[in-house]
Amino acid sequence: MERRRFVLFLVALLAFAGLLEASPGDADPVYRACVEQCEKTGCVGDKCFQHCNFSSEGNPIDGPWYLQEPLYLQWKQWDCRSDCRYHCMISREEERQKLGHKPVKYHGKWPFKRSYGIQEPVSVALSALNLAVHFQGWVSFFILVNYKLPFRPNKKTYYEYTGLWNIYAIFAMNAWFWSAVFHSRDVDLTEKLDYSSAVALLGYSLILAIIRTFDVRLEAARVMVAAPLIAFVTTHILYLNFYQFDYGWNMKVCVTMGILQLVVWAVWAGVTRHPSRWKLWVVVIGGALAMLLEIYDFPPYWGLVDAHALWHATTIPLTYLWWSFVRDDTEFRTSVLIKKKK
Repeated sequence: MERRRFVLFLVALLAFAGLLEASPGDADPVYRACVEQCEKTGCVGDKCFQHCNFSSEGNPIDGPWYLQEPLYLQWKQWDCRSDCRYHCMISREEERQKLGHKPVKYHGKWPFKRSYGIQEPVSVALSALNLAVHFQGWVSFFILVNYKLPFRPNKKTYYEYTGLWNIYAIFAMNAWFWSAVFHSRDVDLTEKLDYSSAVALLGYSLILAIIRTFDVRLEAARVMVAAPLIAFVTTHILYLNFYQFDYGWNMKVCVTMGILQLVVWAVWAGVTRHPSRWKLWVVVIGGALAMLLEIYDFPPYWGLVDAHALWHATTIPLTYLWWSFVRDDTEFRTSVLIKKKK
């Protein structure tokens, strides 16, 4: 008897702990009852979902979900539970809005309105634009160093950081690609790929900032700078993916690496006589202000635009100006080295 009471006490304690960790939205009894009822009936109000049609054995009556949807929705993998959660969330938020209440988070996420199966359409579009701007910036840089500027006698570019910027472009485009995928459908895999790619980009950007601002040219010295940072970033990514996905710790790591590289570039912009240092100042100040949007969180306007989406929007002009600075730096360093040679 005592053992049974102890087990019941542990179950109750775990349930209470789960409620403490839950977001305000998914802890709402009305929302929970709606999801539970939906998973039984397959309907929320007048809307019913074919995902939720099960036989007595628990198998979908109309076949698996990927045979029941239009082609453009199949890859999203909206199942019975996710559809129930989404429509119950929207229904509950409409009720709360009529009562004058502000939006709350559900399962750690703000209530966004889907569009053609895309979870956060504005963030997806802005991520794609960031990807396009990075691609355009990298292509213009590639054309500049390989077709417009002179080469050394050994057929290498005069600019010592060409390879580093090419690698940076790969990291940046990879990060924005997975950002677009993650915001279209938030599942465990896309979330980990998005966060891991962002951390990798921030880590590499910090390495690049140190190497460029301190004018590190020797390969051995570059390895000494990069090795500890690569080790840290790799360990952090492994920690997130295979041990514990700690959002708070990841935010601290990302903000710290972001601030460090902004400080490095800002100090260098203050002491250098680079002709395009004003562009660097704009990117540094703009990047610092944009970072506040990542720290300051607010619910999405019209169910579409939140702080993170606005951050995506601010990085588009900053990215364009950033690659403009990179091209200017390439021309400036090349002209300086050619003059020294003469």
